[in-house]
Amino acid sequence: MDDYPLLNLFWTMLWIFLWVMWFFLLFKVITDIFRDPGLNGWAKAAWLIVILLLPYLGVLIYLIVRGSSMHERDARQLKAQEESFRQYVQSAAGTGTGTGASPAEELHRLSALKDKGDITAEEYERAKAKVLA
Repeated sequence: MDDYPLLNLFWTMLWIFLWVMWFFLLFKVITDIFRDPGLNGWAKAAWLIVILLLPYLGVLIYLIVRGSSMHERDARQLKAQEESFRQYVQSAAGTGTGTGASPAEELHRLSALKDKGDITAEEYERAKAKVLA
């Protein structure tokens, strides 16, 4: 360890950190290019060529030109993902009655049970109030 001073170790760690952060930034920019619905195919290809041929300058130019709206595209993407997740949960959970049936179907099923005598009128009214709530 004598031939590698502590300051050199810190410099090495700094360069590794900056290298990893560079790749995070590069992937973030490339992801933003492909997620942007406002860019047509040719514009996406042009930005990608600039970034791949001139990586540091290309990313810097992209951040200057289009960086201010990156957070808006991220927020839009997050909102779409949340809405999709909410719709999935609602479809998987059904309407809250436990059977996944619509309230009209559930009321029809309860009415049939009452007509057959499987449940009393009191039980029917309680279940109906629960379905309609």
